[in-house]
Amino acid sequence: MVTERFLMPRTDPQRSAALRSLPAVDRLIQHESLTAVSRAILVRQARLLVEDVRARIDQGELSPKDVEKMFAADAGAALLLQRCEAASVVRHRRVINATGVVLHTGIGRAPMGAAATAALVDAAGYAVVEVDPVTGERDQREVNVAALLHDITGSTGALVVNNNAAATTLMLAGLCANQEVVISRGELVEIGGGFRIPDVMRRAGCHMVEVGATNRTHLRDYEMAISDTTAALLKVHPSNYRIEGFAGVPGVQELSGLAKSSGLMVLDDLGSGLLIDQPIHGLADEPRVSQSLDGGADVVCFSGDKLLGGPQCGILLGDAELIKQIRAHPLYRAFRCDKLSLAALEAVLFVYRDGDPLQEIPTLRMLDAKPEELRGRSLDLAERLGLAAASVVESDSFAGSGANPARPLPSYSVALPGGDALCDRLRQGRPVPVFARVADGSVLLDARTLLCEDLAVVADVARSALQDS
Repeated sequence: MVTERFLMPRTDPQRSAALRSLPAVDRLIQHESLTAVSRAILVRQARLLVEDVRARIDQGELSPKDVEKMFAADAGAALLLQRCEAASVVRHRRVINATGVVLHTGIGRAPMGAAATAALVDAAGYAVVEVDPVTGERDQREVNVAALLHDITGSTGALVVNNNAAATTLMLAGLCANQEVVISRGELVEIGGGFRIPDVMRRAGCHMVEVGATNRTHLRDYEMAISDTTAALLKVHPSNYRIEGFAGVPGVQELSGLAKSSGLMVLDDLGSGLLIDQPIHGLADEPRVSQSLDGGADVVCFSGDKLLGGPQCGILLGDAELIKQIRAHPLYRAFRCDKLSLAALEAVLFVYRDGDPLQEIPTLRMLDAKPEELRGRSLDLAERLGLAAASVVESDSFAGSGANPARPLPSYSVALPGGDALCDRLRQGRPVPVFARVADGSVLLDARTLLCEDLAVVADVARSALQDS
């Protein structure tokens, strides 16, 4: 005979007694420890707390004694305060990146420099967006960033939208709708979130013609695919993977020669998009925006929140008439940037034009940091920690977000014992959560993505997390 186990109180009187033990919301919120909490949050969380406990009683999880203990003396107020604090935590808050992944999608990709941060604050209220401040007449919202991009790259046309996926879609929809676009099979990429080039081309209304093999495509493959309905040759940087060995695909300059002789356009989706021409440690193979434009691409698009080091946006550069045609497409209004993105981007572009990007753009400064500098930073952090268990080790860091794929950047880290459990506690750290990574059972605090001014905070959070273990 099987004996059933009942979680629910066996009699209605027991259930009724448990329900009678629930405090009234009005009484619960009157506790002196809750006076500093917003009444709106307090009342809402008190009601939710009582409802949750009532549901557990109905499910047989709590007896009358359990409920009495839960709300006895100061226990109920403490439980309510805990819920109010959890409900008041801002999700989009500052964190410290100790993962070694510079462009970490999960925590916001490119960190903003001082100029961009100041611009965001300044534009938070009313700000110039679509008006000429001199004449008071209606104007285009990206007019100043377009002028800065012209100064930096020489491009006669520029447009800014809300991300590079939008830029690619708008470029194809605005220039190639109902026409054929030729692309190498090795460049039919998929990036995060299921964004696939074949799907984008179809949704943009153009007809994809794929040529070559996965690992190797020749110029003659493009030439043989051109027809009377071909509008463009599309090149897409495979930014989140790398094909090596017996592999190759024609560059922009080769495609441009073929396109010009056939009356076609060359469109180049650079993905991350490196705007700076100076050599950067570890990014020698990353394509530059200037190389694509100088190579003859008619329109180039790339991200603003990756190697550029700015806000999330997509940038289109190229022939002024083609950019004008793209801007006229109805989708542009759905894809355009808001004032905050434009303000931050403008500040970043001023740095590229008039300042020192390698020093003033945090993303570039992190990527260009040399191993000896990172070792010194790690030794500094280890000394601040003052723990025998902390050791400085060599590690691999990464550009992230599809930049420089499968190519680690040599770095140094502080290794701590604790594994995933310690990583979890660091992410809950105060005053600032710290995101780290685990390798071979140790938690690594990678110096490449740690700012010198944050080392003291990281040390405090790490010591606290280790004490809680």
